[in-house]
Amino acid sequence: MGRYRGPVIKLHRREGVNLGLKGRRATDEKHDKRLTNPPGQHGAQRKKLSDYGVQMREKQKMKRIYGLGERQFRVVFHRASQKKGVTGENLIQSLERRLDNVVYRLLFSTSRREARQMVGHGLITVNGRKVDIPSYEVKAGDKIAACAKEATRKRVQASLEKWKDLSVPEWLSLDRTKGVGEVLRLPTKADTSLPVEESLIVELYSK
Repeated sequence: MGRYRGPVIKLHRREGVNLGLKGRRATDEKHDKRLTNPPGQHGAQRKKLSDYGVQMREKQKMKRIYGLGERQFRVVFHRASQKKGVTGENLIQSLERRLDNVVYRLLFSTSRREARQMVGHGLITVNGRKVDIPSYEVKAGDKIAACAKEATRKRVQASLEKWKDLSVPEWLSLDRTKGVGEVLRLPTKADTSLPVEESLIVELYSK
């Protein structure tokens, strides 16, 4: 199945929470009220979910937040399960370390979709070298910046100015003047505010 290209509000309503797919735009009261009403003609009449259904919904939330397909998400989960430590926390760390997510967290873009496009078009550098793979996982000490093109640098500076009242996560640092971000350390679950219970995803894939 290809990437979903319909209205993202339907995905928000399906999960009952704001997944941030519209980026950092302010959410109005009308939007909040619609979140309690699942999409579809009979959405409000849906029955209570089974344990499997709850686990499935948590997985779908995580996939949609980071913009991954089913196969890609399974690969990320498998790699997380092979690492030492808690699988759920490893999963979150792997997803947060994706370059498109880091570009979004550094306020270079308004949404993860825009960040993925920027990376895919070769507009982002890591340690001075162009990286056009959105799934590239950054490491501690990596420096992320816009490429040398004037238009790209202006685009990033405009985004930083737009979100000047926001701060980056503690595992990242940002020099707003130069438009350069740095990975101070690897992220942890505590560094995120995801509306997802990752332990249910682990239970789902452990069956």
